[in-house]
Amino acid sequence: MNFPPPHARAAGPWRRIRAGVSALAIVWLVSATGPQAAEQFVDGIEDLPLMPGLENVPAPSVAFDTGTGRIVVAFAEDAGPGAMDFSAVVSFYASTMPQLGWTAGARSVDMARWTREGEELILEAVAVGPELVVRFSLSPG
Repeated sequence: MNFPPPHARAAGPWRRIRAGVSALAIVWLVSATGPQAAEQFVDGIEDLPLMPGLENVPAPSVAFDTGTGRIVVAFAEDAGPGAMDFSAVVSFYASTMPQLGWTAGARSVDMARWTREGEELILEAVAVGPELVVRFSLSPG
């Protein structure tokens, strides 16, 4: 039997198919590691996205369930100290929360409140040096 040499077998349509599959694999890998895969949530509140530019502060966070609902206290800080103010945080959550079923409540310069299905979520600005620290408090409401 005469088999074609290895370099001849790779020629033709198989070379293009292999190149196409390789290109698709690279696109898939890049998209899987892109920003959508990196979405984070507020510690202890698995259905509340963390605003881009904030980072969870895990040490002081508390979360537990009671007979009347969840109680969570979580903190997030400005990822780039001094780069963000609380009004930007409130604006982000004011546009995000209704999509998640939350209804806006009272709001002030350093506090914003939302309610949903018997729960109350309060965001508060906590001043710690030049950084913005946000406290997320979820409780039965």
